[in-house]
Amino acid sequence: MQIAKVLNNNVVVVLDEQRREQVVMGRGLAFQKRVGDSLDESKIEKIFALQSDELVGRLGELLSQIPLEVMTTCDRIIELARGRLGKLQESLYITLTDHCHFAIERQKNGVTIRNVLLWEIKRLYPKEFELGQEARAIIARRIGVELAEDEAGFIALHLVTAQLNSEMPEVMHVTRVMQEILQLVKYQLQLNYDEESLSYQRFVTHLKFFAQRMLTRTVVADDDVTLHSAVKDNYAKAWKCAETVAIHLQKSYQRSLTTEEIMFLAIHIERVRKEGR
Repeated sequence: MQIAKVLNNNVVVVLDEQRREQVVMGRGLAFQKRVGDSLDESKIEKIFALQSDELVGRLGELLSQIPLEVMTTCDRIIELARGRLGKLQESLYITLTDHCHFAIERQKNGVTIRNVLLWEIKRLYPKEFELGQEARAIIARRIGVELAEDEAGFIALHLVTAQLNSEMPEVMHVTRVMQEILQLVKYQLQLNYDEESLSYQRFVTHLKFFAQRMLTRTVVADDDVTLHSAVKDNYAKAWKCAETVAIHLQKSYQRSLTTEEIMFLAIHIERVRKEGR
């Protein structure tokens, strides 16, 4: 494996067999090495084989400025998340590592940033928040810095962003829309949500992708008029509640829902309504 670029003593860029750039990391990997030299492969701790040349460049630049302990710690967190959540966007290596690096530096200087969405994150993204809490423990154990619980929420949002292939501002907006809909349904139908139930969790998952589509103006076509009528007739209260949600979204976000979108909302609302009575 031949060095194409030395970023620091611990990080280099190499070319694979297809002449594509890869970022390679390891303690002392590039010490006294130059472009064109071969690597001691026994020192390699991580190879980042990213699909995008832009991501390779951005990751290489980031890793050249960050301590090896932070890089390896964030890699451990991301691999843990992949095992729990499945496929995550490659850009997470950049966004999460960058965030954790600055969070650690802020904490060392006694600066804590409040997460105004922490309450919502805990309830809407419990798996991701749990991973955020585990990430705090990993950082404390490996780096010796205790991050505030707010950071578990920020890490969770980064994981959601990587799942949705989105950007952080959009995910924060999605989270607010989800919370608005959940609250509206709760008070409209006077429900007590069972947040551990499968129906509630499916409703939240539906709302996550629904809100993303709504904010990106992705339209769901009206396909099955017969099914619309059947759901409206059989789930009258849930349908009326879904229409109330549609009115709220039109007023607040100037987004008109299709009958298909109202129908799927009504189906999920009916499931949680039966459990929450």
